[in-house]
Amino acid sequence: EIPTVYGGQSYQTPNIDRMAQQGMRFTHCYSSPLCSPSRISLVTGKYNFRNYDEWGILHTTEKTFGNLLKDAGYATYVAGKWQMDGGDNAIKLFGFNQYSVWNAVKDGEAPGSHYKNPKIFENGAYLPDTYTNGKYGEDIFTERVLNFIDENKAGPFFVHYPLTLCHFPYCPTPADPQFKSWNPKGNPSDPSYFPSMVKYMDAQIGLITDKLTSLGLSENTIVIFTSDNGTPSDMRSLYNGKWINGGKSNTDKWGTNVPMTILWPGKIQPGQVNDNLVDFTDFLPTFAELANTTVPATYGIVDGKSFARQLTGQSYTPRDWVFNHYEPNTNKGNTTLKRWINDKVYKLYDITGKFYNIELDPDENSPIAERNQTAEQKAIIKNFQTIMSTLK
Repeated sequence: EIPTVYGGQSYQTPNIDRMAQQGMRFTHCYSSPLCSPSRISLVTGKYNFRNYDEWGILHTTEKTFGNLLKDAGYATYVAGKWQMDGGDNAIKLFGFNQYSVWNAVKDGEAPGSHYKNPKIFENGAYLPDTYTNGKYGEDIFTERVLNFIDENKAGPFFVHYPLTLCHFPYCPTPADPQFKSWNPKGNPSDPSYFPSMVKYMDAQIGLITDKLTSLGLSENTIVIFTSDNGTPSDMRSLYNGKWINGGKSNTDKWGTNVPMTILWPGKIQPGQVNDNLVDFTDFLPTFAELANTTVPATYGIVDGKSFARQLTGQSYTPRDWVFNHYEPNTNKGNTTLKRWINDKVYKLYDITGKFYNIELDPDENSPIAERNQTAEQKAIIKNFQTIMSTLK
C-alpha cells in the first residue's frame, strides 16, 4: 500500500501525503518482512535474536517504549492490533494502563473479527456483541484514541496505534455501500476492497491529526506513520509507472523497505525528504531522546540508534547499515532463518553469502558473483561479515 507521496499510483492517501508535505518523509526505513518480528523490534529496540522466539508473543520480562514513556511521566495508550499475548496483565506490564485492542491473547479464544462486528478487548474484558455488532473495528479504536487525547490534552501523552488495516481478510469498510450487508463470517475475502481499505486507513490518520490541530496541540505533538512490513503478496500495485507484486514475507526491498513519515509542525521544516537509514530498533532510543530521558540499564542491550536530531536539523551521525535476524516462527511453521545487513546500495546475506546491489537490483535477481566483485565491494562484504559476527 505505497502512499501516493512515495510514488504509489494505486491508492488514495491524502492524509499521509499531507503529513509528508508538512513534515519529513524517510525513504530508507526498514522493518522485518512480517508483522510479529517487526513489532517486537519496534517496541523493544532490539534485534530479534535477543528476544523473539515465538510468533505473537513478547515475553513479560521485556520492557517497551510504553514503559519508557510511562516512567517519564507520559499518559500511555495502545489501540488496535496487540498480538503480543498476555491480555490485561501483559499490556499493563508493558507500560500501557489504558487500551482498546484486538488479538489480546495468543492462545485460548479465537481472536475474532477486527473489521465488521469486531472482537475488542478493553479493561480486562471483551466489549459485548450488543455494542460491537454492525460496527467497524478501526472506528472504535480511533474513537478511543481521540477520547484519550481529549482527556490528556493538558499533559504529556503517548499513543501507540498499530492499525488493523490493511490486513487480510479484505472486505468493505463503512465507506463502501456493501458494508451494511457484509457478513464477516460468511463472505469470503475479496482483494478488490484493498484500495478502499487503504483509503479508510488514511482517513483515520486524518482524524487524529485534525484532532490535534483543533486542540492546539499540533506543534507540541509528534506524529509518526510507518508500516510493519511490505504490501500483501497477493496485491499488485502501480509504483512510479511499474507494476509491483506485494513483497510481504519476502526479504527484498518490497518486503522490508517501508514508508515512514513524521509530522511535527514548528519543529520539522515542511517538505523534507530524509534519505538516511532507519531501523525498527531505532524508535525506542529516539523516543527516549525526544522525551529527555534515558534508557535504563535494566532494559538490557538496546540495538537502536536515535534519529531524533535528524528531525530538527541538529548535528547527527546517521546509521551506516541496518541488520535483520529473521526467523519468523509463524503459526504456519515458517522457521527458516535469514540474516542480512544492508546499506543504501549493497546487501549481504549471512548464511548464503549472496551479495547484491539493491539500488540497481531491488528484486535481488542477480547476486554479484565473487569473480565479478571489485576491491571496494569485497571490503564492504568483509565489513558486513565482521558486523554480523558480533550480532548473535
